[in-house]
Amino acid sequence: MQFSPHPEWQRVLTDILATAQASGATGVVAFDLDSTLLDNRPRQAAIVRDFATLHGIAALEAFQADHLVTGFDTREALGRAGLDADTVARWLPELRKHWVERFFTSEACLQDVPVRGAAAYARRAHATGVRLVYLTARPERMRPGTEEVLRRFGFPLPGAGVQLWMKPDDPSIGDEAFKRSTHTRLASLGRLVAAFDNEPGHVNDFRENFPEAEVVLVATGHSGRVSTLAPRVRVVPNFHLEPDAP
Repeated sequence: MQFSPHPEWQRVLTDILATAQASGATGVVAFDLDSTLLDNRPRQAAIVRDFATLHGIAALEAFQADHLVTGFDTREALGRAGLDADTVARWLPELRKHWVERFFTSEACLQDVPVRGAAAYARRAHATGVRLVYLTARPERMRPGTEEVLRRFGFPLPGAGVQLWMKPDDPSIGDEAFKRSTHTRLASLGRLVAAFDNEPGHVNDFRENFPEAEVVLVATGHSGRVSTLAPRVRVVPNFHLEPDAP
């Protein structure tokens, strides 16, 4: 299920910046990375092309990020690239194994690019004086590549006033459990002004545990593990602000 943006979603974003400005160093803004600040579809496309080369699947050798609409629609994307349903069914299990082996690596994530407006928005949030926390379920082993992508595209980098929290390299820890486990630590930093994530389950947890914060779903796509939103979760399509936005 996809969610419709708030009718004044750019106002939602600018209001958060205003609240952050008023909060200064006592405030915290938390951002997820994958499908929130960063678009990992180019990473996925590169993995598909690598698989196509290994197995001689000519129709997929030119597979592009745009074949993926949300990043969670691989089966449909293979069809858009020219494979018929039977061929998709034949190759998909092996492709998924290939994907899992490569997707969660520091080298692969160097293909990532920003979601529209994300780098500029993160810089504006940082300029208000709040603490920024990149709160991601990427495993810790992806830290070097993650920091390089943040640097390349001009995001505020981990250091003074900016932290990058990553999941331990333990496959038994689920994404939801990891993110919930950070909430006490997050609260200890100061007042949570806003939290951004693309997964409904994660924003619902933020809504429950931080009732005074602005909680925002970035509607780029999600896993489908949770398909409903808690009350007062705002929805935005991206972070792009028009030049005349306040």
